[in-house]
Amino acid sequence: MSVTAGGTRTWLSEADCDLDAFRALVEHVTDRRDYPLADSVDRNVPFYDGDRLRSLAANPERRREVQAEMVRTFTDGPGIVVIERAFADLEVVDRATEVFNALIADQRAAGATAGDHFAKPGANDRVWNALEKMAVRAPEAFADYYANEIVALVSTAWLGPAYQITSQINVVNPGGAAQTAHRDYHLGFLSTEVAAQYPAHVHRLSRVLTLQGAVAHCDMPVESGPTMYLPYSQKYEAGYLAFRRPEFSAYFDAHFVQLPLAKGDAVFFDPALFHAAGHNRSANIKRVANLLQISSAFGRAMEAVDRERMASAVFPVLLKRKAQGAGEAWLANVVAACAEGYAFPTNLDLDPPVYGLAPPSQAETVRRALREDGSPESLRRQLRAGAERRESHSR
Repeated sequence: MSVTAGGTRTWLSEADCDLDAFRALVEHVTDRRDYPLADSVDRNVPFYDGDRLRSLAANPERRREVQAEMVRTFTDGPGIVVIERAFADLEVVDRATEVFNALIADQRAAGATAGDHFAKPGANDRVWNALEKMAVRAPEAFADYYANEIVALVSTAWLGPAYQITSQINVVNPGGAAQTAHRDYHLGFLSTEVAAQYPAHVHRLSRVLTLQGAVAHCDMPVESGPTMYLPYSQKYEAGYLAFRRPEFSAYFDAHFVQLPLAKGDAVFFDPALFHAAGHNRSANIKRVANLLQISSAFGRAMEAVDRERMASAVFPVLLKRKAQGAGEAWLANVVAACAEGYAFPTNLDLDPPVYGLAPPSQAETVRRALREDGSPESLRRQLRAGAERRESHSR
């Protein structure tokens, strides 16, 4: 380990993993007064009412207030929030669940087994890249689902504009075993040896490039094994090197919290929070969650997603809903979920920034076509031409 004159560590190693220091962080007790917009605090986690947040967010000043509290919670607070009734219309959730079940049935019929990063492959049902698959299979259900105000509110708070959603469906069947405690992407998916090669400031940066979320698609009592969390653990600098160490795993197993959820509730948390899916001890509850990994425009998402294909599939629905009176925010939320919001990387020989410092992003192309009531065929041509401009043709 090297240390700067100001005392900041430049490199981290497993020798820096101090359980007593970790314990001092995570045994902090959440003060309800620090989260004035929360409805309650349960097991150190602030709970928010989705209807109230939607009402507050309708006012631009109150919206910033809500988002500021979210950011404080993720950075300096317990690192996690629960938003009850994040989806006010449960029919939207049920329609999405029908699509997810169809995707799982197709996967089973094809004999495919989806692996899991931190659990035994094949024990549960997982659909990777459910975002794109849903957009292409059921664009109307996709639009209604991802128009959600809460998802946009929290994503923008943590990541700013041009965030990129990816989604994986996880069904933990009765008897499904728990995952091991872990941190998530980026550094959480590297071996300890490789993660240690990145300087300490990258360990601090990694967690702000991603937002983790999960939407409950069924009621999740504790016996169904909802995710286990260790509040405040995201603040531990050496955590990407510590979470696999047996003494940290044992501490997690002794001190985690589990939060029962109702269908339509959502959890959002810092990806550096120590967490793990729980053991489904129920007799008949298939625990269904849509896992959201939402990336900063400046980071690399875990999954490759064909957003050109998604935007083309969803655009007719956007035109239809605009004609039916859908508001700008509703339309913008759906565009953010299906189109690439950032202009780079690109081929600046073919795609120069003519009208500013950056060429138009894919999302800007979709928004312009929507404003001008362009045809789906015209938009497809524009998106394809844009994709070709962004390719490198150097030999």
